[in-house]
Amino acid sequence: MLTYNTQKKRLVLPEYGRSIQEMVDHCLTIEDRDERTRCAYSIINCMGKLFPKLNEEDDHHHKLWDHLAIMSDFKLDIDYPCEIVRPENLQSLPDKVPYTNQHIRYRHYGKDVELMIAKAVAMAPGEERDELVLLIANHMKKLLLAVNKDGVDDEKIFKDLAEYSHGEIILNPETTTLRNFKLAPPPATSKKKRKK
Repeated sequence: MLTYNTQKKRLVLPEYGRSIQEMVDHCLTIEDRDERTRCAYSIINCMGKLFPKLNEEDDHHHKLWDHLAIMSDFKLDIDYPCEIVRPENLQSLPDKVPYTNQHIRYRHYGKDVELMIAKAVAMAPGEERDELVLLIANHMKKLLLAVNKDGVDDEKIFKDLAEYSHGEIILNPETTTLRNFKLAPPPATSKKKRKK
């Protein structure tokens, strides 16, 4: 009866294949330490030939020896030519990303819009502040259009802007008009006609 790979022992590093794993398993059974070390060097030579691109890297031999140690489950007792990775270093988890749990009033605008509005409120009234407010309002319209494809009314943007700024920034719909944004059409796929 055939034995399938799914019935065999799971490969630790499948990119090297089952043949290299069987070589490593055989190397573990060799009792003489010098013979076992020579066998490990032969395995490293085979592993290097499988991935010739690794030879272009500076520490390619170091990586191969690390992989050999991992494939042997760190049980291979030989004279390693370099310092190999430790099992506890493989299990280290990355640092937890600190997320802030700040409340965002309207998620479609995001936190950055709130911060920009707060910056505009803190500015002295003048031409620079008016330009910034207009840029923020246009950006808000663009963001709202991304979630509401039917269209966006300028008065809705002015109302949200006044609410965000606690009444500090009020735009008149009669004198202020925002840009008209259009959704970009999806790219056309070119279908080449086949020759018969």
